[in-house]
Amino acid sequence: MSKLIKALAGAATLLFATQAALAQDAGTTSRWGKDDQAGASNLMTPKKVMEAMKYMKTGNVIALGRTYEAAMPLFGARAFALRGTGGLAGGPVGENNVIWMDDFLSTEIGQVGTQFDGLGHIGIGGRNVFYNGNSAQDIFGPTGLKRLGIEHVKPFFTKGILIDAAAHRGAPMNAGDEITVADIEAALKKQGLTADAIGEGDVVLFHTGWARHWIKDNATFNSGCPGIGLEAAQWLIKKGVAVVGADTWPVEVIPNPNAKAAFPVHQEFLAKNGIFIHENVATERLAEAKVYEFAYIFAPLPIKGATGSPGNPIAVH
Repeated sequence: MSKLIKALAGAATLLFATQAALAQDAGTTSRWGKDDQAGASNLMTPKKVMEAMKYMKTGNVIALGRTYEAAMPLFGARAFALRGTGGLAGGPVGENNVIWMDDFLSTEIGQVGTQFDGLGHIGIGGRNVFYNGNSAQDIFGPTGLKRLGIEHVKPFFTKGILIDAAAHRGAPMNAGDEITVADIEAALKKQGLTADAIGEGDVVLFHTGWARHWIKDNATFNSGCPGIGLEAAQWLIKKGVAVVGADTWPVEVIPNPNAKAAFPVHQEFLAKNGIFIHENVATERLAEAKVYEFAYIFAPLPIKGATGSPGNPIAVH
């Protein structure tokens, strides 16, 4: 009987472990509770702010956002159209004859240019599940997301680390070039840092040199890109980072080494772990200044129900 009880107990333990693993794999659990919609932005604490301030030694500010314009490369059928009001939007008013101009913007507001992917942007098909077990049916709404909208993401003020993969490779990287864990560690060593420089709640930005094609050759820019693969993604997940960004449009390597996989790093970061992705970041500005550690500051626009946010992240060093 005792052997049977032990066997049943062992089977139960295995079952619970398997269920937990499946739940995590499906993106159905969050360390911050079943109702969490903020993901890794929960790691933004006063302690992280004070830590980040240690890297603000010169007072120099580097803007990391690119200019939003119709000429920039856009993924798929996305659009960016800014229209003026065809003359004055209003006025003259008052004895001082005040007049003003307005504009109208038509675009996928959080998914063009320098873009910050929210937790409602990427899910896992088949099960149709998004971060923290939210089903597509539960979050979809014709006027925006009913859950996981970008308005739930907390502002970021934390330590940032640049990994200059292009400098490590000795040249700008090409489409399909995968950044491995070995590449990350070697790049950090070249920069006078170790893997311990990356901690929980940090932001990691990759410089690949791919932005050399920005606007100059949009077809090439959109055709693929260098970036991290699943190995590096899992390594960063274990580090507990809050955001991963790059000077490319998806951050991850395209085409993926596994020809059958499509944007698997997006699923690992967003759907399964609540880690945010910052795309088309002007990392060359950090690389040229040889700034590898800095304070990363970014407040996503609180657009209710949006899948992402535009904006201009800054690095202060």
